[in-house]
Order: sequence, then C-alpha cells, then structure tokens
Amino acid sequence: MSTSALRILATAGIHPTLHTYRYKSPGGTAASSAALGIDEFKIIKTLIFETIDGIPFVVLMHGTQMVSAKALARRLQVRSVRPCSPVHAQKHSGYQVGGTSPFGMRKVLPVYVESTILKLESILINAGRRGLLMEIEPRLLQELLAATPVEVGMEKV
Repeated sequence: MSTSALRILATAGIHPTLHTYRYKSPGGTAASSAALGIDEFKIIKTLIFETIDGIPFVVLMHGTQMVSAKALARRLQVRSVRPCSPVHAQKHSGYQVGGTSPFGMRKVLPVYVESTILKLESILINAGRRGLLMEIEPRLLQELLAATPVEVGMEKV
C-alpha cells in the first residue's frame, strides 16, 4: 500500500503506523473515530482553503473543531478566506477529497496547523487515500511541512 504521502515519509526515514477503516461519505473524522475507536480530537483534518484572491493554502485542524475563517483571515492579514470547492481542492492537492494528506501534495502550499495539535503525543492524519490514516508525531508537521502554528479553531456547533 503506497501513496505519495507515504513515499514522502519513507524517503525521510519515517514509517508510520497505518489505520484502515471503511470510508463513508459523508462521514469525516466522526466516522473514522467511530470505526477505529480513537478520540476524534486526535484525528486531524487536512483542509484546503483559499484567500479571496484565490491563493490556496492548507489548514490542519482537530476533528472535533472547525476553522474560524474570520480569525484565520486576521492571522494571515487578508480580507477573507474560504474553504476551496472540492474540485479546486483536488486540483491543488492532487488528492481526492476525503483522502487529502498534507504530505506529497501536487503543489507545495503553505501549511497552518492549530497550535494545540502540536502538543499531542501522536495524531492520526490522512495518508493519501480515503479510509487510510497514519499515526505520526505532530512535530513532523513542522519538520517536514514547515507548518505555521495558528489559533483559529472553534468548537463545532
């Protein structure tokens, strides 16, 4: 089983523990959490956003939280930001929505990570295919992706 994300990590000498589950659409992190019996807070979403000018970037967020677009726009010092459409997200990342990994994307995009993710001992994040998560240390997000910590998470309503 190989994906662009896993190949990138293997090149860096990292061989994460893989977790597979039956993908459901729509299901998101709640479905993977239930299927794997893992706290949804530790399952990290890879979201493709864009500025009002159409400049794409990645946001990594806890499965139990959503991104405050207003707080993110303020942090990036832009007028506004929004999630990319599934078509544009796939075009930028090279991954099918629901299987997007921040590693091995088609384009190198800036990555922003909710700061509390970096405090966890380990996280599960998409490994580049629907129904496939990899368990890694969050420090790899900064070491391999140069992810910038932000505080833009808010509880789901």
